[in-house]
Parts: sequence; C-alpha cells; structure tokens
Amino acid sequence: MTSVNDLLQLLHLDSNSENQFQGLSKTVGSPNVFGGQVLAQAINAAYRTITNQRVLHSMHAYFLEAGNLELPITYDVGSMRDGGSFSVRRVTASQNGTVIFILSASFHKKEEGYDHQIEIPKNIKQPEELLSWSDMLEQFGEAIPPRTKGFLQIERPVEFKPVEVVDPFNKKDLPPSTNVWFKLKGDSSNLDLSQKQQILTYISDYNILAAAMNRHASKAHWGNTQTASLDHSMWYFRDFDFDDWLLYAIESPNASNARGFAKGNIFTRDGKLVASVAQEGLMRPLKK
Repeated sequence: MTSVNDLLQLLHLDSNSENQFQGLSKTVGSPNVFGGQVLAQAINAAYRTITNQRVLHSMHAYFLEAGNLELPITYDVGSMRDGGSFSVRRVTASQNGTVIFILSASFHKKEEGYDHQIEIPKNIKQPEELLSWSDMLEQFGEAIPPRTKGFLQIERPVEFKPVEVVDPFNKKDLPPSTNVWFKLKGDSSNLDLSQKQQILTYISDYNILAAAMNRHASKAHWGNTQTASLDHSMWYFRDFDFDDWLLYAIESPNASNARGFAKGNIFTRDGKLVASVAQEGLMRPLKK
C-alpha cells in the first residue's frame, strides 16, 4: 500500500448480509495480521449498521488469536442498543470459524455541551526538522539491524516522523514515552468523518508499545521480546483533517507480568485534541 486510496480499499469490507461483512489483509512487516487493520475494519463493519447519523465516540477491543494473513476475515455485527442518544454495536471477527477478535463500539448523536482539553506537548520538534522512516532507511540502511530494516522497507500509506529516535547500538534505558508525527500519503481531502476515524484507528496501533519498550531499552528490543496487542481502546473527540501532520504523544505508566501498558493522545498540529488511545500489550522476554 502506498496511498490513502490503497488503505481505504483495504478497510472497506464486502457485504455478505445486512450484519455480516468480509475483508482481506495486507502485511505491515509482521507474520500476522496487523491489529490496527482488524480494529479499523471492525469499525467499518459497525458503521455500516448505523442508519441514524450517529458518530463513533468510543470503542474497546480484545485480540484473542493471531490473524492469518492468507485467510479472509468475517465480521459479524450485533446491534446491542439503539437508545435515544446512543447506539452500541458488538463486532466479532473470525477466520475459519475461530473468533480472533471482539470489539464494542458506541455511537452518539450530535449534542452541545461543555468543552475542554489538555494542551499539545510543548517544545516538540516540528516534522520539517525530523527524519521519516523512509529517510532513515535511505540514510542509515546499512547500519540498521536486519529485522528493523525489513520492517522499514514495507511500503505504507502513512509517513511517520519520530521525535525521539532510539539508537539500537547505545544500550540504555530511556524515558517511557515517545512522540511521533504522522501524515497520510495521497489526497485525503474528500474523506468523511467515518473514514477518518477508521484510518486514525488503523494508525493508532503503530508505535504505541514503543513507549513501554523504551523504559527497558538497555536489555529489551524487538528482536528479543515477544510483543502483541492484547486489548485496545480509543475515544474520539473532535472532527479533523488529514491535510497536515498529526502528533501521537504516547507514554507508558506501567509494565509488569510480561505486559506493557501505554496511553496516547492524538493532536492536530495547531493543538486540537482529536482522540485518546489506551493499549496493553504482551512484552514477553524471549529465553535464549
């Protein structure tokens, strides 16, 4: 995938029935289906059953089994509630009859109310000052560890520019946080809100566990640690556009029992808080 159009094609599901949909997968460099893809496709399925113009405001999901890249994924949507203000959907994703993922999503009618938000982190380098993943691959390709290099070589519809770059050859623990700018490739001017939320959800599964790994960087890295998304929650606050860079500011309050927890806030460049994310992931040290 090289553009937003490729991503939209991946996230849009074929309809098997009124409440059942089917999608395919694309690799992001791992042997299993990318969690962000399943999250976004499940939201696409849930939105397809919303007929009252309500907007997604939160979702909570669990990853139960690793997805097979070669098999289609079937999404079954259950209508749990259509109340006066909120609609709730439950989505079950399966492959060959095995449930691999479940998601609950809540949709809300447009209402007026109080408004406040936290501020975007201060003194953050702007994207024009930073190298993208593609830039790093081009400039430092020969020095990048093979596993990381292979990951960076995958073509993506999103460009990432990390504010803090971890030096794999300088083994020291780092603060449990990371900040990453991101921007879609291609024309994103005609996206509706549901498409923007699906794409943002897809992107939200990138980078988030890195904040938990950073705290243990003197001994832990992606090559000696088994990682996987266990659950993922997201709250959607405000409409936005993808025509400029957005900042994903992530911190990890805890790691214990072979699990790491991280939470993040997504801001537009001018400081509007778009969404918040929370995830717990497997961080299991591999035995030699």
